[in-house]
Amino acid sequence: MSRDALVTEYLRIGLAFDRLEEGFVDAYTGDPRLRAESENGPRPDPSALRDRVRGLRADIAGSALPGDRRAFLDAHLRAMECSARHFAGEQIGFVDEVRDYFDVDIALEDTDVYRAAHAELDELLPGAGPLGECYQAHRASDEIPADRLDDCVAAFTSALRDRVRATYPLPDVETVELEVVSDKPWSGFNYYLGDYRSRVAINGDLTQYMASLPHLIAHEAYPGHHTEHCRKEQILVGGGQDEQTIFLVNTPQCLMAEGLADHALHAAVGDGWGRWAQEIYADLGLRFDGERAERIARATGGLLAVRQDAALLLHDRGADADTVAEFLQRWLLATPARARQMLRFLSSPLWRAYISTYVEGYRLLGAWLDADPHGDALRRFGRLLDEPLTPAALRAELAS
Repeated sequence: MSRDALVTEYLRIGLAFDRLEEGFVDAYTGDPRLRAESENGPRPDPSALRDRVRGLRADIAGSALPGDRRAFLDAHLRAMECSARHFAGEQIGFVDEVRDYFDVDIALEDTDVYRAAHAELDELLPGAGPLGECYQAHRASDEIPADRLDDCVAAFTSALRDRVRATYPLPDVETVELEVVSDKPWSGFNYYLGDYRSRVAINGDLTQYMASLPHLIAHEAYPGHHTEHCRKEQILVGGGQDEQTIFLVNTPQCLMAEGLADHALHAAVGDGWGRWAQEIYADLGLRFDGERAERIARATGGLLAVRQDAALLLHDRGADADTVAEFLQRWLLATPARARQMLRFLSSPLWRAYISTYVEGYRLLGAWLDADPHGDALRRFGRLLDEPLTPAALRAELAS
């Protein structure tokens, strides 16, 4: 097959997965005739789809596509092969599933890491009661009044957009539409619509907090998911890499995107983001202690892997839902209601492995950003926005 034919087959296979599980295709901005062909055709047989994936992997390995594109396509076809096997009813161990989807290995964290984070939080939080109660009291004091949420979202979106466009130019037509939704297992979601447009949904069922809102806006919009989609559409798709017109759940794309987005606020603002946010909140008439928020964020960073551990307990170690909920309440200091909301995400057939994109994506991309030979993590962040990098490519650079 020609290069174009190989990529077209990749897109056809990717679109076919959305017929097996709606939502598997997170975004598609390519030829609409391919989507219509998929939607109007018969529901694919998972075993036949698995065989198509394997055949395409072999064809791409021997093709004349550039090496970076071959590596990108192969990593994603490996993930798609695992998904096809799963849909076909094959039993796949959870650790192996995560490895095939995201090209990372996972294991339970040492709980001493969590104890150290708790000790640090105990020093930072006021009050003399149990740590969980002190943490929840702090969270309550940090809540954004419901009638001020729209103003806060607009202010941080505008401030971050101005900062990001000064460093990473975006087309003048790019836009982000914000909406509040309910009955979702996540806190926020970016729906990339193509033509430099995104719809960012914020879960109105969940309380929004002053300390986390700047991260949420940076993650979903500037310079996170929306910015990445826009830059890749402009640079990669504009340069003929049509495989970038599709974004598939449970592939290395997700780990790279979530790791990038979780480092987005630091890339845009850097150390001192708390003081920066404090000034924006002050303009809105809201009190926010930015320096304290930064210290607490650093401490809670030690609890990064708790949700991944919960997924391992649930899907690898055979723990029941009540045990996992108690684990989340103990180590993540979550309320019972918040623990159950997390369990909903961890139990979803489509999203059950996805938590590793945040944990391992944050770790891998953080190590890679910190290892910039020029000491310029912000410049290196631009490579994540503009290049079709994979976890394997980052590990190779770190090793060298």
